[in-house]
Amino acid sequence: MTKDLPVIIVGGGPVGLAAAAELHEKGEAFVVLEAGMGPGTNFLNYGHVRLFSPWKYNMNNAARRLLTKYKVALPDPEKLPLGKDIVTEYLLPLTELPEMKPNIYFGTRVVHISRKGFDKMKSKGRKEAPFHIITENADGERKVLESGTVIDATGTWERPNSLIPGGDLLTEKRMNRIFYGIPNNKHAESSVYINSNTAVVGSGHSAMQSLLELLEVQQSHPETTISWIHRKPGTLEALGGGEQDQLPARGKLGRLIKSAWESGKIQVFESFYIESVNEKKDQLTLSGIQNNVPAETEPFDYIICNTGSRSSFEFLGELRWDRDAALECVPALAPLIDPNVHSCGTVRPHGEKELRQPEENVYIIGAKSYGRAPTFLLATGYEQARSVAAYIAGDKAEAAEVHLELPETGVCSAEPASRSPLTIAVSGGCCS
Repeated sequence: MTKDLPVIIVGGGPVGLAAAAELHEKGEAFVVLEAGMGPGTNFLNYGHVRLFSPWKYNMNNAARRLLTKYKVALPDPEKLPLGKDIVTEYLLPLTELPEMKPNIYFGTRVVHISRKGFDKMKSKGRKEAPFHIITENADGERKVLESGTVIDATGTWERPNSLIPGGDLLTEKRMNRIFYGIPNNKHAESSVYINSNTAVVGSGHSAMQSLLELLEVQQSHPETTISWIHRKPGTLEALGGGEQDQLPARGKLGRLIKSAWESGKIQVFESFYIESVNEKKDQLTLSGIQNNVPAETEPFDYIICNTGSRSSFEFLGELRWDRDAALECVPALAPLIDPNVHSCGTVRPHGEKELRQPEENVYIIGAKSYGRAPTFLLATGYEQARSVAAYIAGDKAEAAEVHLELPETGVCSAEPASRSPLTIAVSGGCCS
């Protein structure tokens, strides 16, 4: 019987482990499969970056209760953690607890999931069949597991978007002067960007974090030049809500970049749609359309690509799963998070019902449930995990009582951007 099989959670990051803690609290058996050699592997890639959301938004309540049971010291809820702190101060202690450790398998990548004995097309008797899960370890050894429910919490961070929309990421990565992620200039004196001409591409918070890192280099090495290239029609639109942001650190990030831009420390190419990248004499030039006119940038020594990321659905190929055509998110979430509609931090509460897939007992949660949408916070994933775990445990009433209070950005894309002070008020809490 599938009900006697454990819930398989794919992904050992914060949201996957939150699902595990929630399931344990409800008496449900679970197994966590994580490709990395420890929890939250991708957070360590951004270990030097200070998050703009404090600890109170970054810890799951069931996990917190489990850690408290063993008198594990918890961080100050109002403190802003570094990326590495999420791993060392929260995820590692959590995975070492006796309720968790025996059920977590690191270095285990899921390569395929199907219904046992069924391909995607076959329907009769399908929902009674267990899930057939093929895993592979670092040595290439494969094992098969069975499960009654699958929760995919694999996130998106392993697959950055390319410079060119829909472009060839493999070709770009062979250009050794294009970097993905946020540079770490903790030791600015040894930075590769010293006295370079570097461009940051992207309009989100990662791009602004990269700009701050470069500004630190520029402060001690004034010959360092910085450009910011994005597709927004106006730069203020990318800078957020400033003092109106309910996460002060997020608002401050935009204000710092605005100040650097206005003082000439950053050159901005706005409304720039990249069509090609050309490498000549150890420099890179971007060509495209700017304000509906063909344009080309100056040559850059380096380009930092912070254009977001996307999900991988390869191991779900034989399951009946669905995604929004544009955002690649769980379809029911698209109207709530589509940046073409609004950019507020406010998202209507949602849980198990919205996360259901056509394949019964399959859920995609966490950042992957948002697809390419850029506004995901861990608190959203934790509430998703709680609701899904409640439903799996048979408590449909608890699963339906979804509560989600997210700090608003203080800016709404429904309002026109202008070169006015960065204090855009939001009426009614969220744009519609």
